[in-house]
Amino acid sequence: MSPISLLPDDAADAVLVGRLFDPETGGPVLVTLRGERLVEASAAAPTLSQLLELADPVGALAGVADAREWELSAVIEASRRNGATRETSPVLLAPCDLQAVKACGVTFARSMIERVIEERAKGDLSLAASIRGEIAEVIGGALTDVVAGSEKAAEVKRILQERGYWSQYLEVGIGPDAEVFTKAPVLSSVGWGSEIGILPSSEWNNPEPEVVLAVNSRGEIRGATLGNDVNLRDVEGRSALLLGKAKDNNASSAIGPFVRLFDERFTLDDVRAAELTLTVEGATDGYRLEGHSSMREISRDPADLAGQALGRHHQYPDGMMLYLGTLFAPVEDRDAPGKGFTHKVGDRVTIASPRLGRLENIVTHTDEAQPWRSGITELMHYLARRGLIGRGA
Repeated sequence: MSPISLLPDDAADAVLVGRLFDPETGGPVLVTLRGERLVEASAAAPTLSQLLELADPVGALAGVADAREWELSAVIEASRRNGATRETSPVLLAPCDLQAVKACGVTFARSMIERVIEERAKGDLSLAASIRGEIAEVIGGALTDVVAGSEKAAEVKRILQERGYWSQYLEVGIGPDAEVFTKAPVLSSVGWGSEIGILPSSEWNNPEPEVVLAVNSRGEIRGATLGNDVNLRDVEGRSALLLGKAKDNNASSAIGPFVRLFDERFTLDDVRAAELTLTVEGATDGYRLEGHSSMREISRDPADLAGQALGRHHQYPDGMMLYLGTLFAPVEDRDAPGKGFTHKVGDRVTIASPRLGRLENIVTHTDEAQPWRSGITELMHYLARRGLIGRGA
């Protein structure tokens, strides 16, 4: 694979930062991309969290000199083997580290309808098609141009309640308060090339291609990357109280490949205009699914979502990574008619956006994915061993 294939189209003008596991030092290293080489950026900050706290993270990265380097192509090749060579070769990690990993749900009208269908089907995918046809005319047309939290949204809520179609998903989709939940524990997200996990018991699940914001402790949005908010539709459909089981499992959060920092060439307006594509390729059945998600259709502005997650009401001292939600909800049958889409082990999932690059992962079961073993304690010991603790903001 060419290194360029996972980079933004305008990579030469992008400020990209990420992390790799370095077998020489035995831990994660903050890196920035220069040409087709990854350069250690520990002189700017020991963690991405601390880098984003700096007044000028872009300038800090530009000032890094005389650092260790790795060929991007070699790191990609090792990463494609899912870290199997981790003890001897550097591999890509999720670019985030100490940040909380949060996610927003039901931020697009089309996916909101699918959540209502999940709820009414009680997790039974065989009922989804008939329910979709039953409510599409009532709900679909009513929501396409509704701004969440507006007076019109309140009127739509009243009408839907009168018709018996109101749902908790519509409440967070068009009501004043966004759904914000914890997607994954700190340091548990996987990066480019790693396996992503679904519970072996799940029979109705899907990828969720999303933009992920990198936000510091002051609520400043410093950059963005791509994410796969792996979703178990049958689990959440049985009960919204099972959201944790549906969303937070081993290897269920993929982020990467790099965070693109905001500068004069790339801003939050570019995030607002981002177009995402999704490709799922079956390993044995020749299956191929293509999807699309446009940030122009989001019901809530990214800055509003960040503000609802972090502010005077809720602080994150190490910042947060915030999934913004997805427009994509696959309904095409993969096997038998009426069965809809669900993952199979070995699926290759590729999420791409021209200004953010390409995130690629392979589907496995959560109990077969590489165990999550490196937590905050190990990271602190590693940084202390290298003399990096205390450096940064």
